[in-house]
Amino acid sequence: MKRKILVTGASGLVGVDLVPALQAKVGKENVITYELQEPSKPHDHIFELGDIRDRNLLESVIQKHGVTEVYHLAGLLSVGGEKDPDLAWDVNLGSLRSVLFLAVKHKLKVFWPSSIAVFGSTTPKQHVPQHTILEPLTIYGVTKVTGELLCQYYATRYGVDVRSLRYPGLLGYKAPPGDGTTEYAIQIFYEAIKKNHYECYINRGTILPMMYMDDAIKGTIDLMEAPAEKISVRMGYNFSAIEFEPEELVGEINRHNPNFKCDYKPDSRQKIADSWPQTIDDSKARTDWGWSPSFDLRKMSDVMYEGIRRKLNE
Repeated sequence: MKRKILVTGASGLVGVDLVPALQAKVGKENVITYELQEPSKPHDHIFELGDIRDRNLLESVIQKHGVTEVYHLAGLLSVGGEKDPDLAWDVNLGSLRSVLFLAVKHKLKVFWPSSIAVFGSTTPKQHVPQHTILEPLTIYGVTKVTGELLCQYYATRYGVDVRSLRYPGLLGYKAPPGDGTTEYAIQIFYEAIKKNHYECYINRGTILPMMYMDDAIKGTIDLMEAPAEKISVRMGYNFSAIEFEPEELVGEINRHNPNFKCDYKPDSRQKIADSWPQTIDDSKARTDWGWSPSFDLRKMSDVMYEGIRRKLNE
């Protein structure tokens, strides 16, 4: 069967890298994006305009293109969710419910991103196991825990082939940084290059799990292409690569820009960061479908600095 892939939220941090990677796999004519707004720049993919909360419209797009797989990336992140919890619930969970409902009806394979936001202050800080306490402090985390349970329910009750990863903080330069708590680690590169200075809203010594985008894209596609019998987790796989504190990242940036200075003025986002673990045990993903990252802190920092430098000079 020919693969026809629908990507929601394709203009976000993950989508801008995932779409071309999928196009390379199945051809540009077989990847369709579904967005709330028209792309701001010229694009070379099939585009459909619509609100992800509109189930009828979403179904019409699926039928129109003969979609077989959905990468459902659309959603509000941690900071945006705290600004409007009702909207976060509707967008993050209502749309997932629609995708899973349509997956049953049209026999779709589904990817849905979970997050380290499922964890909370009662979760172990070190080497968080696959099965652990999930008591998040944010509405974003609440929607992710609920979404994981929905995915597991639809997999066991209806046989939907739905797969998920608990993304750590993701670092990429093709899309502008969003309003997640870990986005400081993207914003810092922009400000280092533009101003030689950054005011960090996360305090010194705050270690968070992170991952360079190329690793995230590879892991996502590898998960989706793994044989179904290899998938033992239908909530969200623990997914990890590197972890660091802000001053370690400052040190890496100083290799490129010795004049860069960073001040630390933690705000409300610090409480969210403090509730998350520092290191993740992703051995289940490594055992089940061969997950292995390629980027350490230095390699990631080199690519991010050069990529953003080129972007700002365009």
